Amino acid sequence: MAKQDFYDLLGVARGAGADEIKKAYRKLAMQYHPDRNPGDKTAEQKFKEINEAYDVLKDDQKRAAYDRFGHAAFDGAGPRGPGAGGFDFGSGGFADIFEEMFGDFMGGRRGAQRGQAGRGSDVRFNLEITLEEAFQGKQATIKVPSSVACEVCDGSGAEPGSQPVTCPTCGGAGRVRASQGFFTVERTCPGCGGQGRVIKSPCRNCSGSGRVRKDKTLKVDIPPGVDDGTRIRLANEGESGMRGAPPGDLYIFLSVRPHPLFQRDGADLFCKAPIPMATAALGGPIEIPAIDGGRAKITVPAGTQSGARFRLRGKGMTVLRSAGRGDMYVELQVETPVNLTKRQRELLEEFEREGGGGTSPESQGFFAKVKEFFKE
Repeated sequence: MAKQDFYDLLGVARGAGADEIKKAYRKLAMQYHPDRNPGDKTAEQKFKEINEAYDVLKDDQKRAAYDRFGHAAFDGAGPRGPGAGGFDFGSGGFADIFEEMFGDFMGGRRGAQRGQAGRGSDVRFNLEITLEEAFQGKQATIKVPSSVACEVCDGSGAEPGSQPVTCPTCGGAGRVRASQGFFTVERTCPGCGGQGRVIKSPCRNCSGSGRVRKDKTLKVDIPPGVDDGTRIRLANEGESGMRGAPPGDLYIFLSVRPHPLFQRDGADLFCKAPIPMATAALGGPIEIPAIDGGRAKITVPAGTQSGARFRLRGKGMTVLRSAGRGDMYVELQVETPVNLTKRQRELLEEFEREGGGGTSPESQGFFAKVKEFFKE
């Protein structure tokens, strides 16, 4: 029985990317997993086929072979070479296909740089800033624990006066090849660890690594309008590479400290402002602090209730990479008087007696409904 095309099996196009293939595989694997289909032989067989397809398509080398030769690339039915029953991995054979397609990646003949050590690791640094700093931006000075090139050996890893020599195991390639079935597999050279060179006289200062631990002091420009979780990348400021290899990158993750007055939602700010009962009843102006350090005025209408919200346009946060600003929303909370003097209490009692109808329409309407409810 002919095997089903691997792309059709996973339900993806031939030009599908690695992420799309992985997503399709996970969905089907979950659907046909034996734990979800106990005793179902059809589902079990389907699960095996899905895994076989994904095992090939997730690997760039296997996928390239499959795209060119189909299933024959893995069952020995493909084109014959001088070998005893499979592809010829010598000149003009299957290896040349990989050299042509993945020459640089596999250290092939087409201009691959041999002996180049891997780049340094990327570094993450967490930086906390205030909401005001997020609004206006700042230049921060940070100290990052990292590794830098050894000054004694200038990053080579060799004792001054000596030089690294070509690795005899891989001939300077940094990788060695081994045949496995129909494929030639490349691995990191065990003799030099992928460096392509070995050091006979290691630098005493860095023990041959070409780098030493050291804190780096850097200046970081934080643009106005950054939000919690914003990531800033500083190229080549990560860990130094081994023995002169390129350094990694530094990623700065920003967190914005909670503010005592403002809550943020995107570019908008929200603030709750308590006002005296008399101001709410009689009306009048109040001043609200703004994030830019100034003050904003609000005219409170007479009879304002708790929860009334006012919008102040252009008084919010700076919009990242823009000259615009968000808005500020102020929610008023009417404060009930406490610690009354004898005279204040007398005045309130007098006010209550003289209140009559209309001064508290919401509470009067509510209790009127309660009265009707119990009457019924």
